[in-house]
Amino acid sequence: MERNPTVRRPRVTSVLAAAAAVLLMAGCSSDGDSIIRPGGRSSSPTKPDGGGSSPGAPSPKESAAPAKGSVKVVRTLTTKLKSPWGLAPLPGGDLLVSSRDTGKIFKISADTGKKTELGSVPGVSASGEGGLLGLAVSSDFGSDHMVYAYFTTDSDNRIARMVYDDRRPAGDQLGAPDTLFKGIPKGTIHNGGRIAFGPDKMLYAGTGENGDGGLAQDMDSFGGKILRMTPEGEPAPRNPDAQSVVYSWGHRNVQGLAWDADKRLWTSEFGQDTWDELNQIQPGKNYGWPEAEGKADKKGFADPVEQWKPKDASPSGIAFAKGSIWMAGLRGERLWRIPLKGAKPVAKPQSFLDGKYGRLRSVAAADDGGLWLATSNTDGRGRPDRQDDRILRLEVR
Repeated sequence: MERNPTVRRPRVTSVLAAAAAVLLMAGCSSDGDSIIRPGGRSSSPTKPDGGGSSPGAPSPKESAAPAKGSVKVVRTLTTKLKSPWGLAPLPGGDLLVSSRDTGKIFKISADTGKKTELGSVPGVSASGEGGLLGLAVSSDFGSDHMVYAYFTTDSDNRIARMVYDDRRPAGDQLGAPDTLFKGIPKGTIHNGGRIAFGPDKMLYAGTGENGDGGLAQDMDSFGGKILRMTPEGEPAPRNPDAQSVVYSWGHRNVQGLAWDADKRLWTSEFGQDTWDELNQIQPGKNYGWPEAEGKADKKGFADPVEQWKPKDASPSGIAFAKGSIWMAGLRGERLWRIPLKGAKPVAKPQSFLDGKYGRLRSVAAADDGGLWLATSNTDGRGRPDRQDDRILRLEVR
């Protein structure tokens, strides 16, 4: 049931305006005029907060991950999934998975691999890269039983939450959707879609610019941004602008969200023809698109931590486990390991499973330090076999 939320236009505080001024002086504005639009106003700056420590040096509890790691597929949990996209572990270990093209959510038993249909999300309009995308489980799931979904409609991308009741019959276990946030631009491509709750219990969403690069620098658009909001869809406390959900901008198409052991936020992002990116996100920063792609070293833009040629990556979901970021590759058809110490890699990325399972869409950390990995060969761009798509259980080091 929709709560008739208003479309909250991003507003720019002095924190963001200062960054915009740097871009203008450097000649990097998307349209040559002030980023503050008519109707926008500055508010008193608020200290940004991502729910963790500040980026930079590692905390004393952190040690460097080994330069070399390993991956072993220990089992195939389930097979014959249709266009899986979102992957969210439930308390207790079972998984929720979304089907992009059918709009359905399934529960997968971590013990047996049995699939149970929870139901369909009303209003999903699947076309191109749009449809039912990311899933997230409430930080207070034990008490509120809320499941969050990011999906494409006929008019926009939006986020809704639903009560999950496993006592009801299969196919009828989702309550009516409560729309929290809408007005995220939609397109045939670049709909973003990954959502996750951070260590601060705030909801984060990665969006895309739906093929219009200018939206990433347009502070009157939610496209090409990372959004941070309360579980009710309001601007989160200590955002860069207290009246806006915008947390960072200048993104082309954010596909993965994960936090490391010291609560730093990492994201994966599609580049265009030159570089795909792994970014360590700092609130209020501009990540450059479309003025910069990859490590451009341009004043006013934050550079990625690592970069790949699109043929080797086209990254999707990411997860943190055993001191490393693990990144699923679609076109690259491989799983990347980026070993870290603090906010910096300690060695070159390693690739695993190259071409063995086709396109890889989503990766999630398991309670024992391993990973769940979902393939994406039935999305219209892969070469599915009779067992696709599947979820794999990985032992990683």
